[in-house]
Amino acid sequence: MATKWKNNKNRMKEFLKHNYKLFIAVVLMMIGGILFYSLLVYHSYYVTKDAWLLTAGGNVTWLLGVVLLWSCILRYKLKDFLPEDETCYEQWKQRKKQHIQRLQIISLVEWILACAYLFLLTYERRYGGYYSASNYASGYAMIITVLNQYIACRWAISHEMQRKMDDCMQYMANVSKERIDQALEIEREGLKKAMEIERQSMEKVSRSDQLRIDLITNVSHDLKTPLTSMVGYMELMRKEELNDTVRDYLDVITDKAAKLKEMIESLFSLAKASSGNIEFHMETLELNRLVEQIYGDMEDKIADSGLEIVTSLTERDTKLVSDNMYLYRICQNLLENALKYSAKGTRVFVKTFYRSGIMGDQLCLEVTNTAGYPMDFQKEDIIERFARADQSRTTEGNGLGLAIVSTYASALGGAFDIDIDCDQFKAIVTFPIMEQEETETCEEDGLSK
Repeated sequence: MATKWKNNKNRMKEFLKHNYKLFIAVVLMMIGGILFYSLLVYHSYYVTKDAWLLTAGGNVTWLLGVVLLWSCILRYKLKDFLPEDETCYEQWKQRKKQHIQRLQIISLVEWILACAYLFLLTYERRYGGYYSASNYASGYAMIITVLNQYIACRWAISHEMQRKMDDCMQYMANVSKERIDQALEIEREGLKKAMEIERQSMEKVSRSDQLRIDLITNVSHDLKTPLTSMVGYMELMRKEELNDTVRDYLDVITDKAAKLKEMIESLFSLAKASSGNIEFHMETLELNRLVEQIYGDMEDKIADSGLEIVTSLTERDTKLVSDNMYLYRICQNLLENALKYSAKGTRVFVKTFYRSGIMGDQLCLEVTNTAGYPMDFQKEDIIERFARADQSRTTEGNGLGLAIVSTYASALGGAFDIDIDCDQFKAIVTFPIMEQEETETCEEDGLSK
């Protein structure tokens, strides 16, 4: 028996712990109900002042109890209300409307009863006889109490419904945050996978490029040895007594062999530069003097081309730190490209100048010529290996000239660009200008790579 009583006691404590507001509401409503009962039953014994004091006390206790009771009821009914879709707000509005309608019905019934009570008081006062006594204060108090109760309960409904809406909004915000976090995590995982795939693809491309470069290097090296022997034997044959026909054939073979040797050497140099396994011997050079030197070395080719070279060299100092052999090859290839692919009787413009860049002043070499063929290609295509602007192949060239220029310029820290405007073909090489202290350091070191 003691154990059973102890269990019931614990259950009661647990109930009061979770429903203490409901208990307080019931107590307050009981106190208010007692005060109103006293006012209604003994209304004829209270003067107006005492009646209004009882009304005030009853209103305070009764209304507080009613507000707490409505809050407890609403919280119990709305405890499982959670937003499931976009109709959440409409459901919330519908429930709020239902609770307000119930309150209006209850308040209307109470107001009718209060009016009926006031009517009875009036009737009793008027027709109750000489010994009847009545005070209208209790009747008015009931009507005011009903009005106050409606206002208080309406506030309680709005407050609890708004609190529930805030909880729903917070719940939806948390759900949205979780979904966003999940989406971001999935996005991050996808990005990591994409980056890994990209890295693997780049490694494959890099390995493929390296294998291609190694193949070109090895093949070029293997071709140079027998070709050198062939050229040597042809030189020996020239010393022999040959008839005119055989000597003409020998001249053709020698010329083709020389061009083949030149192409193999260019291919070998290009492959070596592309691999990054190249050693530069850096020194201070004068770009204007280098251009003039190339003019002298190519004097015969310029004369045979029938083209006019128009030179515009800057009067500023054109010193730069670079590798003499590779810079010479860049300038030579640009001029040879212009001589090979220019229209007959046109002019080739060679220009050196300075221009400002993001990293400071840049020294530029620009070669412009008028093409003797339709230039229906993109500038990105023409610097590829073996790419030729003259698709008809009516001009000399192996398609390596501009590829060598681009590769060498990049390796030396410069840049190569092409500008095509109708028949005008403009090739520009730019090099950053080093400060004086850096120049002296490079000269002391003797090489940069």
